[in-house]
Amino acid sequence: MANIKVIVAGPRGRMGFEAVKLVHNTEHFDLVAVIDRKHDGGNLSDVEGFQGIDAPIFSDIKECFSKVEADVLVDLTTPEVGMYHTETALQYGIRPVVGTTGFTKEDLAKLDALTKEKGLGCIIAPNFAIGAILMMKFSQMAAKYFKDVEIIEMHHDQKLDAPSGTAAKTADLISSVREAKVQGHPSEKETIPGARGADVEGMRIHSVRLPGLVAHQQVLFGSAGELLTVRHDSFNRGSFMSGVKLSVETIMNLDVLVYGLENIIE
Repeated sequence: MANIKVIVAGPRGRMGFEAVKLVHNTEHFDLVAVIDRKHDGGNLSDVEGFQGIDAPIFSDIKECFSKVEADVLVDLTTPEVGMYHTETALQYGIRPVVGTTGFTKEDLAKLDALTKEKGLGCIIAPNFAIGAILMMKFSQMAAKYFKDVEIIEMHHDQKLDAPSGTAAKTADLISSVREAKVQGHPSEKETIPGARGADVEGMRIHSVRLPGLVAHQQVLFGSAGELLTVRHDSFNRGSFMSGVKLSVETIMNLDVLVYGLENIIE
C-alpha cells in the first residue's frame, strides 16, 4: 500500500509542530508540504526547530494544492482560516483532517454538502485526544441516568474560543439523551452576571483560562446523595497525536463528513 501523502497547515503552532513530527516519524506517512504565512518558497528544514524535516513551504494554499500531490490536509490553524482551508482542500480533491474549532452549524452543513458532492471524507475533531473522546462518550452514557450536569473546561490563556469545542461537543452529546432541564433553585439570581456560566438547555458550562494549563475538562453529574465526575487532562500536546494519526488513516476510507472522533472509534 502506498504511503499517505500529507500536508500540514500551521506547522509553527504548538499543535502543528507536534503534527509535523508525527507525520515525519510515521513510516507510512509522507510529509509533502506545509502551509505557513511565513517563509513562503522556503524549506521547512531551514526553519528553527525543524532541522532534518524536508518539506516545501507555501503561504498560498491554492498554489500548494496546484503544485503538490497530496491525499490529506491536516489543518491546525485558526477558526478564521480553518473553514477556507477545508473548503479549498475538498475542491482540490484533498481530504481534510481539521483540529480547528469554531465551526458553526451552517459551516458544517455546507461542508457536509461539499463532501457528498466530491465523494471525499472530511474529519473535524474538537479534540484529538483519545482519552477526551472517551470522556465525552462516558458523559453521554451517564447523562441517561443523571439529568443535572455542569461542565468545567480549563485551557491555556491563549485559547481563542470559549467554551472549548470539546465542551460544546460534550453538551451536544449529552443533549441527545437528556431532556432540557432547568438546574438550581427556581428563584436563583446572579448577583454578578455570568457567575453561573453559559446555559445549554439548563446545563451549565464554565470556561477557565489560565497560563500553565493545556486542555482539561470535567463533567459533573449530581443526584440525591451522590456526585459522579468524569474528567480528562491533557498535560502536553503530544496527547493529541494518537487521534491525528487515527484520523489520517481512517479518512482514506471515508466519503462523508465526520464531526467528532467518537464517530470513528468503537
